[in-house]
Amino acid sequence: MKAIRRFTVRTVLPEQLQPLHELALNLRWSWHPETRDLFRSVDPEVWAATGEDPVRLLGEVPAARLAALAADRRFLRRLGDLAEDLREYLSGPRWYQAQQEAAATPPPAAIAYFSPEYGIAAALPQYSGGLGILAGDHLKAASDLGVPIIGVGLFYRHGYFRQSLNRDGWQQERYPLLDPDELAVSLVREGDGTPSRVDLALPGGRTLAAHIWKAQVGRVPLLLLDSDIEANSPAERDVTDRLYGGGSEHRLLQEMLLGIGGVRAVRVYCRLTGHPAPEVFHTNEGHAGFLGVERIRELVAAGAPDPGTVGLDFAAALESVRAGTLFTTHTPVPAGIDRFDRELVARHFSGDAALPGVPVEPVLALGAETWPGGDPKLFNMAAMGLRLAQRANGVSTLHGEVSRSMFNGLWPGFDAAEVPITSVTNGVHAATWIDPAVVRLGAAEIGADRAEDAMTTGDAKRWTGLERIGNTEIWDLRRSLRAQLVDEARRRLRDSWRQRGAGEAELGWVSSVLDPDVLTIGFARRVPSYKRLTLMLRDPDRLRALLLHPDRPVQIVVAGKAHPADDGGKRLIQQMVAFADDPAVRHRIVFLPDYDMAMARHLYPGCDVWLNNPLRPLEACGTSGMKAALNGCLNLSVLDGWWDEWYDGQNGWAIPTADETGGVLDPDSSEAERRDDIEAAALYDLIEEQVAGRFYDRGADGLPHRWIAMVRHTLVTLGPKVLAGRMVREYVERLYTPAALAQRELVGAEHPPRAEGSAGATTVDTGFERPGASGRFAGALELAAWKAKVREAWPAVRVEHVEADCPDEAQELGSSLSLRVQVALGVLEPGDVEVQAVSGRVDETDGISDGCVLALKPVGGSDLDGRTRYEGSLELCRTGPFGYTVRVLPAHPRLASPAELGLVAVPAESSGMDAGVLR
Repeated sequence: MKAIRRFTVRTVLPEQLQPLHELALNLRWSWHPETRDLFRSVDPEVWAATGEDPVRLLGEVPAARLAALAADRRFLRRLGDLAEDLREYLSGPRWYQAQQEAAATPPPAAIAYFSPEYGIAAALPQYSGGLGILAGDHLKAASDLGVPIIGVGLFYRHGYFRQSLNRDGWQQERYPLLDPDELAVSLVREGDGTPSRVDLALPGGRTLAAHIWKAQVGRVPLLLLDSDIEANSPAERDVTDRLYGGGSEHRLLQEMLLGIGGVRAVRVYCRLTGHPAPEVFHTNEGHAGFLGVERIRELVAAGAPDPGTVGLDFAAALESVRAGTLFTTHTPVPAGIDRFDRELVARHFSGDAALPGVPVEPVLALGAETWPGGDPKLFNMAAMGLRLAQRANGVSTLHGEVSRSMFNGLWPGFDAAEVPITSVTNGVHAATWIDPAVVRLGAAEIGADRAEDAMTTGDAKRWTGLERIGNTEIWDLRRSLRAQLVDEARRRLRDSWRQRGAGEAELGWVSSVLDPDVLTIGFARRVPSYKRLTLMLRDPDRLRALLLHPDRPVQIVVAGKAHPADDGGKRLIQQMVAFADDPAVRHRIVFLPDYDMAMARHLYPGCDVWLNNPLRPLEACGTSGMKAALNGCLNLSVLDGWWDEWYDGQNGWAIPTADETGGVLDPDSSEAERRDDIEAAALYDLIEEQVAGRFYDRGADGLPHRWIAMVRHTLVTLGPKVLAGRMVREYVERLYTPAALAQRELVGAEHPPRAEGSAGATTVDTGFERPGASGRFAGALELAAWKAKVREAWPAVRVEHVEADCPDEAQELGSSLSLRVQVALGVLEPGDVEVQAVSGRVDETDGISDGCVLALKPVGGSDLDGRTRYEGSLELCRTGPFGYTVRVLPAHPRLASPAELGLVAVPAESSGMDAGVLR
């Protein structure tokens, strides 16, 4: 019989054990080994059976065992020490607090971080892949550094799917229902105990309501909105049913709830707790882009209830919102961007679904594909994210370049290199991903406190000393971690085959799968076509020869999930499984289903080599290789993402790529097929001739000294670079703090805002006084008016004449040219623009590369025709073909980039950077 209702009956802990609840409900346990060890000691068998989940453990441990622990003085001392350690961690000053004390410009009082998924722990399955794991690591690192972030996401009742295989190796999906009462989350409640709620108006008079669950990630609150509540109709209850599920309207509602509802949830949380109101809003990918529209609504509606004052107009509100918004893109191809039918979006932002004070047309303009080749019928979430954010970044240096090229159409007239998208290379949370045995080895050499600080801050100086770790110690550790992975792989493989229908009598061979003394390569990730799961299968005979080599064998552990709607990805998995099922090689290659954080904890430390072979440059970052490197695993990868940035020839191997096309290839094209053949052959050569050769090249003492040297070099040089602590510090210093300063300047606030906030769906106190009070928002009003003036006047701005004292013959290095330029400004003043000379090396088409910019100075006033003369001296700083051109850009002290408005005027004969060529 099936139950008609399900609920959880919680264990009543003895009073002495109450701190266990405190420890279980703060997800710091997921990266704090001592706390995990404490929970394991409560009942090792139940701990393992519950998937190492403290909340479930406390719900299932027998009462007799709890009574025994309540009388165990040694256990109670450990419990008291760890509870006190957590309290100190939550309240003591950390890196960020030191920055607040020392910085001339105070960093933000708070930052709101929005993401559609979060990989905090396997026990809270609200993630699907790299985007979510990155978001989880971002919050954990922020917590360790003391950065006052509020995380915002959705609570998916079914999370992401669990994966298994049928007998034919075809991926099967199942979606277990998640019970919040069995998770480390708590419901946000009002003062009277009722659940807090946010409402969104929908077309047809409907309402989408959501409760707010809070997961405490160390010092960071993570707010998760849940639409599965009785106030909603069945359709609205299903909005947060599963991650990346449903059709187009379903996804739109999820993203509206995340962005609009997320801002309202932040206001609720700040009102109830006194947490400072965020000065900066960070959207991790375009899914949460509507948060900017909601913040505009707050400002345009802010004055409505008060006689004698008015809210901001849309343009001024937009400027205020943009100043404090950061957009991070993880997408290397346009196909990865969420795009909705324009009419669908219009229906959800007009009529009875309209946001008060926010007309639908400006909202639609935010997501319009206005560039050549764009589709006017679609609403582009990335375009909206970039238009609503004054600052934007990619997630590796190479991905920043790809992003500037991909989004170049939003800044017409500018070269891709000048598109205002920077990059912050991703990092990974060391305490989550480093095996405790690796930490102990490092701590034995440099000390426990210094090791913890090194993992937290990413300070390279803290890693000094690891180079002294002995060869024997490193090799013994690597062998131990490999053996640990072998045991885990055998257990998971046996479970998988039993799910596929095999009987125990058929599975005797599983106990001899893999060998703790054989070179082990790992490959685990999502399975879209561009990641090329099956590249290693291009020549099956050659792969078999590598696996079965009599003297230098290789073994491979593979894992990965295809999206439920991606039959192509499922076929790739089926091909891999079919190869791995072959009795001739199944002891050397395994496919482990249901890849998740729990599996990853064994995979990264246990592999000797981490393989990554995406179709370059489609890997935005690729953080799995970072996690492997932290454990002394060497990378074998295409030069893409972070590996393109930090590969140095001694920390692994670079797979050569066939780059004859020079552009991004369709993964399914015939050109890509040829490229796969070439790169697969290069991969086989590398493994056979270099990787295996070095692993099995042993000295008289039986140790592979050159291999160990590479492991040591990887730990010392890559360790501090790949950390999420380094990443978050970069965000704070390069993006969050400048955004907060820009926001304060536009709002007129000298200091961080107050903490008040209101839960109302139509009016919110964002922590700032309203327009007209003490000059508040004067900066936003002035900037919006200036931009409107410049846009209207720009058609009349022209470069009318350029002349230079330049003879025809070749010039000498170090000489200079005197430039004189006549510019028509129309109604604009010289202070509204900057006239620049751009110079540099020119190619055969006279295009300038690596241009240097020289600002020319106005000489005298405007003539009767409104023309202004500009002059400057251009130094000839490079040999060879050299050229220059002149351009006019809008200029204002509050612009974050000269390209911000996307306006530029160049000489009539110049279509780009090709005027004035010297050879």
